[in-house]
Amino acid sequence: MSASATADRLVFVPLGGSGEIGMNLNLYGYGPPGREKWIIVDLGVTFGDATTPGVEVIMPDPAFIAERADDLLGIVLTHAHEDHMGAVAALWPRLKAPVYATPFTAYLVRDRLEEAGLADQVVLREVPLNGHVSLGPFEIDLVTLTHSIPEPNGLLIDTPAGLVLHTGDWKIDPDPLIGEATDAQALRKAGERGILAMVCDSTNVLTEGEAGSELGVRDELIRLVGEQSGRVAIAAFASNVARLQSAVQAAEANGRSVCLVGRSMHRMIGAARHIGLFADARPFIDEEEAARLPRARVLYLCTGSQGEPRAALSRIAAGMHRHVKLSPGDTVLFSSRVIPGNEKAIFALQNQLASQGVAVIGEKDRHIHVSGHPCRDELRQMYAWARPHIAIPVHGERRHLIAHARLAREMQVAHGFAPRNGDMIALSQDGAELVDEVPAGRLYRDGSVLSPAEGGALRERKKLAFGGSVSIALAVNQAGQVVSGPEANLYGLPEPEQGFDAAVETLCEAAHNAVQAMPRHLRGDDRAIEDLVLRAVRRAAPPIWGKRPHVDVIVLPLD
Repeated sequence: MSASATADRLVFVPLGGSGEIGMNLNLYGYGPPGREKWIIVDLGVTFGDATTPGVEVIMPDPAFIAERADDLLGIVLTHAHEDHMGAVAALWPRLKAPVYATPFTAYLVRDRLEEAGLADQVVLREVPLNGHVSLGPFEIDLVTLTHSIPEPNGLLIDTPAGLVLHTGDWKIDPDPLIGEATDAQALRKAGERGILAMVCDSTNVLTEGEAGSELGVRDELIRLVGEQSGRVAIAAFASNVARLQSAVQAAEANGRSVCLVGRSMHRMIGAARHIGLFADARPFIDEEEAARLPRARVLYLCTGSQGEPRAALSRIAAGMHRHVKLSPGDTVLFSSRVIPGNEKAIFALQNQLASQGVAVIGEKDRHIHVSGHPCRDELRQMYAWARPHIAIPVHGERRHLIAHARLAREMQVAHGFAPRNGDMIALSQDGAELVDEVPAGRLYRDGSVLSPAEGGALRERKKLAFGGSVSIALAVNQAGQVVSGPEANLYGLPEPEQGFDAAVETLCEAAHNAVQAMPRHLRGDDRAIEDLVLRAVRRAAPPIWGKRPHVDVIVLPLD
């Protein structure tokens, strides 16, 4: 066996978040090939859409690391956004490793663990800001960065093979409204020492300039709320605590009381108060009290900026909220960006509001949103501070990762690698080398069940959604003769030109004829009868509807 096959090595393996924005799960391993010790950095989710009917939450499949759970030393979270920590409660039973997080993130993780009945089982260790975590061969120092949520951290992961900077989500805001400014001194010091690899956020790499400061958004919200005479609702990401704080200040500056609408808003404000934020804010009012106030005296802070059908703002727009009503002369401010893929849902929600006489103002109308991720000038600054030997872009679609790798080369980074989920990348002074590919699938939370993305349930559901369904039932005796039926039921199919009765008759006749034409030696075989009827009905349906519905056949054998 060669020395290289047994020598210790450092590897990076993304199982989620590379080739997509969201659902982050990153692994670092150190040791001999096949006997590495591992840590997980972030464990997040993404959300379902029209392509995943019935599925609200999607998370990375941790099968690769779950099989190595005995060598998993810990789960380290960079911050509290759902795409970085939202899968902890669901996936922890497969991993059973201690979880490390700063106080704000730990508060929210603990809340989720309590919901899942796991709070007494999970070792959750709070790490102070700028704290240190020691996990086997990994010595991890937290570095304060700025983002759109409290306590965002980069990780300086020191190993015998070299130092890695894992940025998590970040931007450069010299005067952040919450938390401290980016710890440029710590980043420069690490760069001077020598950073082997930087694993870095790519979300805004296609955008020149800088993301901008939250301070400008706060000033604009104060002006904009002051211009309104009716009720004001601000829709924002609940996790953007700086934006929530700006909304509260805009309300107070204009003599309005704040009412939180949506469970996530209450949860996030609770976490923020846990670390001392909102201590000076006037008490919030409940929904019933807000309904009694003059319209010019209330500001609703709502979930649902992405058009989520079950979120607060969608229920308000549909007139289905018990206490919150909007009417002509009221205004909704969408203080968030349109996430790609959510356009239809957002525009449908905005049109629904506009049709009721409610004014809708978004980020393109007024300066009421800035990104929490670095644009190209900020990325250039980070590379100037860190000066990594290897650039590993993550947290982006394929086009983002490729553009980021190109930018790193422009910044004179010697080596780069734009990974795909499942790539095992060895990091050394020789550069980044793809040494293996491991399973990296997805899990769907379908109701309360976690199932693989390639499972049959969703495929069948998509077929039903596209083509409708035909169910055929018939009873046969031991001689293979039809003694009852066939009977057909149609689901999700439009009425054809000849009418439903004629369509049902055609399908039943096809089923009956298939049984009658069976060879004598197959007549007692229920499985053979089912298969022949299935094929006959599948052939009969397209001439009626011009497409192939899903077909189910039920054969009842009679003595």
